[in-house]
This record gives sequence, C-alpha cells and structure tokens, in this order.
Amino acid sequence: MQSSNPVLSRGYAAMPGSRNSRSSIATQSQESQESIEEIYSAPAASGLQTGRMTMEDVVARTTILFVILIAAGGIAWTQNFGGGILMVGFLGAFVVGMINTFSKKVRPALAIAYAGLEGLALGVLSHVYESRYPGIVSQAIIGTVAAFAGVLFLYRSGRVKVTPQFQRAMMGAMIGYLVLGLVSMIAGAFGVGKGYGLYTGGIGLLLCVGGVALASFFLIVDFDQIQKMINAGAPHEESWRAGFGLMVTVVWLYLEIIRLLSILRDR
Repeated sequence: MQSSNPVLSRGYAAMPGSRNSRSSIATQSQESQESIEEIYSAPAASGLQTGRMTMEDVVARTTILFVILIAAGGIAWTQNFGGGILMVGFLGAFVVGMINTFSKKVRPALAIAYAGLEGLALGVLSHVYESRYPGIVSQAIIGTVAAFAGVLFLYRSGRVKVTPQFQRAMMGAMIGYLVLGLVSMIAGAFGVGKGYGLYTGGIGLLLCVGGVALASFFLIVDFDQIQKMINAGAPHEESWRAGFGLMVTVVWLYLEIIRLLSILRDR
C-alpha cells in the first residue's frame, strides 16, 4: 500500500522494482538516447565556434582571395591597362606580400590587397600574351588547374610525402632556380647569349620546365603545412595566411606555365 506521507511516497517511488521507478528509468533512458542522437545529428562545429582553423576555413578564405584576384584581373583585361599598371601591380603585390609573409600577426586586409594588386598585374600581362599568342591564356589556366588537381591527388593519396629530405631538396632546387633565373634575366636584358637561348631559348625552356615542376612540388609543401597547422590546432585567423600562401604558389605556377607555352609557340 502506498503511503500518504509525501516523504515516504517519494521514497517508495524511488525504490527499485516499483512501477514508478521502472517508468522513471525508461523515461530517462529514452531521453538519454534522444540526446545522443541529437549530438550525432548536429552539424560539426565551425572554426569560428571552436576558435581553431579547419579545412573548410582554408577553402573559404582561398576562394575569397581568388575571386578578388579574378575580378581585378578581369577589370585590367577589359580596360587594357598599360605597362604602368603592370609595374604597380607586381611591385605593390611584392611589397604587400613580403609584409604579410613576415608579419607575426595575421592581416586579412594585406592578403586581400595582395590578391587585388596581383590580379591587376596578371590581367595586364595575360592580355599582352593573348594578343601575341591567341588562346594561350585559356591553355595556361587549364594547365594550372590540371597541375593543381594532379598534385592535390598525389598528396591526398599518399603517393608523395613531405619529409625533411624532400623539403631540403626543394629549397636547394629553389636556390638554384633563382640563381639561374637571375643570370638568364640579366643576360636577356643586356642581349648577352641570345644565340645560346639564355633567356627564351634552350636554357629559358629548361628554366620554365623547372619552374613548373618546382611550383607544383611547392604546392605539396603548402598542402602538408596547412594540414599540420590544422592538426596542431592553429587559430581560426591563420586560415587567411594559409589561403594567401596557396595563392602565391598558384600564381607562380600560372606564370611559369604561360611563359613555357609562349616559348613553345616561338619554336
């Protein structure tokens, strides 16, 4: 018999084996199951919510920067700006890029400014190439996208791994490439060794091929660095730095491909 005393009544309801106890346990079990289902069905926390960088953040910031670059390039292309804008774009992008690279603080405004300035320069330069070699810009864009996709596949599939030896080899190759490129540029500017192809001929062709290969391999280094930043729990704002780094490498790859195509057209 159930007691009329509220204290005893509560005590009776909590006793194992009683009808009220079994009902309470069943209700709690159902609520617990529903709570677990809600947790698993809830969307994953974003980088903004966790304060940590995610791959989605990197993709979003990189997309924003490339949209700005393409828009600025489209304006420069349609307006057919001259060499002055070309120099302002490249020099401005170089200065802003250096500041952003060595800045300890993440500066999204500088990354956006770099994208705009680089876009102006690429728009003018691409228009010049297209005027001389019809169809070359579309070929260079397709080549850049194909190289990017191929390198990403190689990295994601584990066929290429970034080891300390790989990084040292890339840095050594980069130094050699820069030295040869500087010599080639100076020789071309002073008209030295034109018959030997120091600028646009044999050595120039090899430099372009090497540049395309180096830029592609440095994309692998970029992918690996971004993944390490995510695994280390880098702050959410670092996604701007990651997107900026990817853009610099992709622009380098595009410039090498379009120069390579122009040399092949002249042969």
